[in-house]
Amino acid sequence: MFQVKPILSMLMRNKSGPLLLLVQIILSVAIVANASFIIKERVGLIARESGIVESEVFDLTIYNFDESIVANEQNLIDVEIIRNLDGVKAATSTSMTPLSGGGWSSNFSHGSSEEDRKDAPNAAIYYGDEQMISTLGVKLIEGRNFYPDEVSSGGPELASLAIVSADFAKDAFGDEPAIGQVMYRGNIGEQPMKIIGVVERLQGAWVNNSNLNRSVILNVELGSSFTRFLVRADESAIADLKEAIPAALHKEHPNRVVRGFTTIKEHRISSYRDHELMATVLSLMVVLLLLITSLGLAGMVMFNIERRTKQIGTRRALGAKKRDIISFFLVENYLLCLAGGVLGGLIAVQLGQQLMTLYSLPKLELIYPIATVAGLLVLTTIAVIFPAQKAAKISPATATRSV
Repeated sequence: MFQVKPILSMLMRNKSGPLLLLVQIILSVAIVANASFIIKERVGLIARESGIVESEVFDLTIYNFDESIVANEQNLIDVEIIRNLDGVKAATSTSMTPLSGGGWSSNFSHGSSEEDRKDAPNAAIYYGDEQMISTLGVKLIEGRNFYPDEVSSGGPELASLAIVSADFAKDAFGDEPAIGQVMYRGNIGEQPMKIIGVVERLQGAWVNNSNLNRSVILNVELGSSFTRFLVRADESAIADLKEAIPAALHKEHPNRVVRGFTTIKEHRISSYRDHELMATVLSLMVVLLLLITSLGLAGMVMFNIERRTKQIGTRRALGAKKRDIISFFLVENYLLCLAGGVLGGLIAVQLGQQLMTLYSLPKLELIYPIATVAGLLVLTTIAVIFPAQKAAKISPATATRSV
């Protein structure tokens, strides 16, 4: 019924065209499967939730170049000025901006002594006050926030309380409750910090870091002549605040530079730009490869129709139906696609192994080569069916006129 033997015999008599198409199908399956997998991984990275109200939060930096300014005192004055402006929901000084690509991080440890010491994962560090949680819009799921009188102003060594992300708590303490645990910066006993709260999700600054979801908020307003602030405001008020904040700060003290005003959403777009570009380029490559392969098969069928016109007419004269002619070309297509798909799938798996070793990518899932072959079968069927239908309409009289 499917005329497999005659088709194979015909393919073996004219090896060059089918062989080139077979190689093309093999390469297409191998490349498209891995490219599709990488696209899915990149899109998944871009779609990760930060836990922050990104469209409402923006950062700005203040550089006080007047030597008479006392940094700690001035930062406290500045944050109050910002909080009192119309449209501002919350504001805090900070050591870093989420998803910005730069900031603070550290390793932590916990345990009763060096003998039973356990190292916690590296985490992003946000130094800030009691408004850090409300400014970022993160959700407190356990424990409590800092009280205003618990916040120190000065250097990092003053930190004594911590609020951690749920991912950090799970990685550091497993199934044990994080609330009440004491952790240290460096060796056991050095700068103890008690965990008083856990937020559901809070990302750090580095989107390509495996510790992105591990973050710690510490109860210190850093005193420095160069200070970064995070501000949360109504989206409709952000444009006006870009003018109102510098005006208010310069009115209080003119000898400083105020700049920045970038929303977390804009930082996200900037940080994920390379991932988005890669996904776009790979998507275009996948489309082009599938299109070229489909056109190649369609071209082969049209060439074979011209070459086999008399043969097709003779078969029609001997009683072959239109569906027999169509099925002949479709089966020919399926044989090439399945042979190329199996070999391409094996190469795709091997290529995935190499990418996993060289670029630390996850293991290629088998569903991708399988889905690629299935998609290629559908596309090539569409590409082949139209010229095959044209062949089926060849009149026996016309095809055999010169016989």
